[in-house]
Amino acid sequence: MTTNNLPTNILVAPLNWGLGHATRCILIIKELEKNGFNPIIASDGDSLLLLKKEFPHLTALELPSYRIKYPKNPRFFKWKIVLNSPLIAKAIISEKKLVKKWTTEYSLKGIISDNRFGVYSESVPSVYITHQLKVMSGNTTWITSKIHAFFIKKFNECWVPDVMGTPNLSGELGHLKKTDLTIKYIGMLSRMKKEIVPIKYELMVLLSGPEPQRSLLEEKLTKRLQNYTYRVVFIKGKVEAEQKIEQIGNVTYYNYMQTKQLEKTFNESEMVLSRSGYTTIMDLTKLEKKAYFIPTPGQYEQEYLASKYKFAGMIASSRQHTFRFEHLSAMYLYRGLPKIKSETNWIELFNLFQSK
Repeated sequence: MTTNNLPTNILVAPLNWGLGHATRCILIIKELEKNGFNPIIASDGDSLLLLKKEFPHLTALELPSYRIKYPKNPRFFKWKIVLNSPLIAKAIISEKKLVKKWTTEYSLKGIISDNRFGVYSESVPSVYITHQLKVMSGNTTWITSKIHAFFIKKFNECWVPDVMGTPNLSGELGHLKKTDLTIKYIGMLSRMKKEIVPIKYELMVLLSGPEPQRSLLEEKLTKRLQNYTYRVVFIKGKVEAEQKIEQIGNVTYYNYMQTKQLEKTFNESEMVLSRSGYTTIMDLTKLEKKAYFIPTPGQYEQEYLASKYKFAGMIASSRQHTFRFEHLSAMYLYRGLPKIKSETNWIELFNLFQSK
């Protein structure tokens, strides 16, 4: 999409908290390109590195880190966030200044922020992406949800990657009884496609999420896999300069995979062991895969989603400290994620960026 031969630049900026925010933006970036826009990527850390690998031809900019880290003891997660709030506030102020500069420097025509509070502009249409209109935090859910809504209101629209009616994927997280937010339900954001191919692996282990919990789970599963007799592919979720592959017994380890290889591996795997992250849930729904969830300890959102699907008889799950590989047989007692018909009208969504 061009005006006077100038590219219609759209800034796409996912939060670097695990890889889910970045990976679900991959589909958006591809659709922007299909519709004639010129996406500009902005993030930090592993998320920025992953997107640069996926889109080496696009301009990539670095944003300040929110420096969100989990404590080893999940009971202290809420207080860790409170203690880190000055650093988060500083990052939000810094990214807002950068976006103001970039809006002029790159003649931005639109902004898409996936959970980055300061990535918006009063001068160009700005979109906020989240599946958490209700931010669960135990007995402080009401205040964390209000704080989130305060930031969402600074954007022109809020896109929720889910369907409006039922069945849906996000449940209470993405569906409020009352709200004055400008919300659009845009359907599932999954870069995956289901294919019927021969099964190569009995189990696919897919890790992601913030440290140190990602590494703690990797260490636990690696030890237990030493006596596992089935064929396993283990993707650690560690984005590094080069891909590393290691074969130990029946287990093939990868530090990370890019989209095409990950899609192929998903389709070649009989069952999946993963966190109950929302982006992973969207991918599993699209691929119609059986799964077993181990939610990140202390992350209320993942614990809610794992419980929601377990009690609905859809997906088996257990807490990290109680998980045993013998538990995986339980996944066949569950019927799997709901089949949801979801189509996104990208032309209609992107019309927002033609309004100014």
